[in-house]
Amino acid sequence: MTGIRLLTVPTTGPDDVGALELAAQQGFTPDSVLAVVGKTEGNGCVNDFSRTLAAASWEPQLRPDAVTVFSGGTEGVLSPHVNLLIADDGSDDRFDRGLVAAVATTPVIAPEDRGRPAQVEAVRDTVAKMIAELGVGSDDVHLVLVKCPLLTSTDIAGLRSRGIEPASDDTYESMGRSRAASSLGIALALDEIDAERAVAALAGKVAAWSNRASASAGAELDSCHILVLAESSRASNPLRALHTEMVDGFDLRSLTDAAALVEARGGTIRQMFIKAEADPAGTIRGLRHTMLTDSDINSTRHARAAVGALAAAVKGDGAVYVSGGAEHQGRPGGGSVTVLYEINPNLPNEAKDVSTP
Repeated sequence: MTGIRLLTVPTTGPDDVGALELAAQQGFTPDSVLAVVGKTEGNGCVNDFSRTLAAASWEPQLRPDAVTVFSGGTEGVLSPHVNLLIADDGSDDRFDRGLVAAVATTPVIAPEDRGRPAQVEAVRDTVAKMIAELGVGSDDVHLVLVKCPLLTSTDIAGLRSRGIEPASDDTYESMGRSRAASSLGIALALDEIDAERAVAALAGKVAAWSNRASASAGAELDSCHILVLAESSRASNPLRALHTEMVDGFDLRSLTDAAALVEARGGTIRQMFIKAEADPAGTIRGLRHTMLTDSDINSTRHARAAVGALAAAVKGDGAVYVSGGAEHQGRPGGGSVTVLYEINPNLPNEAKDVSTP
């Protein structure tokens, strides 16, 4: 059982690892860092090498089993930053539960398996094992965050030289295919859907999603890096989490309702993990949007900027984790939402049972 601390630190660039200095000031060594989850200032697309630079800068600083998840794109008011999830098994008697974390990496996802059932199964099996090792139930889990591989042009050419057709021959589209496979694997591991529905959803035949899944894709890795966050009565720390969803790109109400629930529980928002996408129907609340037909700016960039403004307004600063491309991560056109918050131990009723939105 691994209780955690959370440090959210602004960065001056993708290669900025200065957050380790702040961690050291609080008594934590690099070996105590379970995961680094960050937003970098690239385009968030296939050729976003800010993610690669960040991963190359951070991974040598961390223990071998730590994971890095970097989401490119800080459009609009979003601010580049990193979130350090730090192992802290210290017990605080003021709390009867707390936030726990597990990290893991799937086996290598071969190019021919990216965006296909084998990737779904690899994520499903890894997440299920992580949940079991944490000793929590699926209902205790509030976020499963995955960074997964995409298909590069070299991958596609290599597959075709072997007579294998890739899941997509478009590198940008392959990002969505990979996110979709990972998200359905998460939904399976959390018992939100069954295998038959997962196969149908991957083929685009039915709708299926998880409000606790967050998946992003990049060229900087060939396996899936996974972080699971859950609440447990076997930990004692002030961190808590809740999850909900945005039903569309300007569903401010879902975010303010979550913020109100945090306040009712005597907490302060520490971080928000939100997925965003351009509604595939081409409309939002009956009006046409042009995010999917803009030849200059990818739709994921539009979506991050729009949703990022709402999230930053609710949290009170731009260091929020908003990731574009929400295939099976919340309902179509919306997106999954996880809020991490910290309880003030000096307020009464810190364990008040207030229903999740």
